This record gives sequence, structure tokens and C-alpha cells, in this order.
Amino acid sequence: MSEPLRIALVGATGLIGRSLIELCVGRADVRLAAIARREMPLPRGATMEMFVADPDKWGEVIEAVRPQVLVSALGTTWRKAGKDETAFRGVDQHLVLDTARAARTHGVERMIAVSSVGADAASKNFYLRVKGEVERDLAKAGFKRLDVLRPGLLKGPRGEDRRPGERAAIIASPVADLLLHGKFRQYRSIPGRVVAEGILAMALKSTQGRFVHDNDAIRRAARGLPHPHSG
Repeated sequence: MSEPLRIALVGATGLIGRSLIELCVGRADVRLAAIARREMPLPRGATMEMFVADPDKWGEVIEAVRPQVLVSALGTTWRKAGKDETAFRGVDQHLVLDTARAARTHGVERMIAVSSVGADAASKNFYLRVKGEVERDLAKAGFKRLDVLRPGLLKGPRGEDRRPGERAAIIASPVADLLLHGKFRQYRSIPGRVVAEGILAMALKSTQGRFVHDNDAIRRAARGLPHPHSG
């Protein structure tokens, strides 16, 4: 049996990060190590490693873990950032890029990053502009394989992190999704677990290159995820 794929996950406490942790329970083909700033409960049966450290120490953790793939599901919200542009950039831009560069320094050759539908470095929208800038800079980081995911409206349990408008959009999504066709399909809602399935499927691929995945591509990847098997 081949060695399990070593994955380091940052952004473990969010919807996608938690979904990825749950997906890895019972899988013998992956070895997951989560890196976070605070402790979090792990699902029953999880055999993964959890490292709690300040972000300036994450590079040292990555060096110790020696992952083959870095997964970044890092992100905050405008509200949680205190509606402060500097604070928002501190997480969604600087922390993502600092972690990516630390990973490259320690020999990690593959990265999967969660961005957002509509990401564009030239956008007039601050949120989308930051996401686009991060995508641009990750492409220059030197990874042999870089997967950027641009999901639409994420559905799944997020507790109190939801904005009122976001909650309303989720409630309306079954109808709204039916109205989004053509180039607007990418704005449809998508479950966080499906995004996590897509991430895991991409991590298990060994081809090189840079790839950007919209909702449809994420769903296709998720459908191709090999079934779990225990060792």
C-alpha cells in the first residue's frame, strides 16, 4: 500500500475546513494535519493531528509536518474584521500569502486555495479585489500545482457567522439557483461539504499546472473523489 498523502490545512475552524476534517475521518489514503490559532473539537474517529499556534509560528509547524499539499480555507468576514480594510487584508491576504510562502520555503510543491466567485484584482468591490490580488500573488509563489477554488454562496452550518443578507440568500437559493444560467451559473449556491470533497479530490491528483475552478468544476471534482478505505 502506498504512503498516505500528507495534507496541511489552515483555516480549519471554518465551514470548509471543518467539512474537510470530517471527510478525512476513516480514510487511509490521506494524513491530515490542521493548523489553527485556537483549539476546536474534532469529529469522532478523527486520527489527524491538530496544531494550535500563533500564525508567525505556522511556518515552523509546516516544516515539522512536511506536507505534500497545503490547503488554505482561510478567510474572515467584513463584520468580523470590524469593517476595517487593514484587518480584513490581514487575514484574507497577508496570512494566506505568508503561509503559502512559508510552505514553499519548506519544500511544499502543491497548494489548494479557496477564493470566491467574482474574484478580480481590478474589481471596484473591495472584497473581490482582495481575493483577486491573492490569486495573482499565489500564481507567482512557485507551486508546481496550484488549484484556486471560486465557489458561489456557501451553504452549511456556520453558527452566528452568517450575515443577515447571507442568511436570506441561502433561504432563497433553491429558487434563485434555478434562475442563474450561462455565465451566471457560477453564482449558484454550493454546500461547503461539496467544496471540501472537491478539495480532497484535487489533492489526490498529481498532475502539475495552475487551475481555477468554478462551482461546476468543483462539483465535477467532488464526484470523482475516490471512496474512502481504511487501512
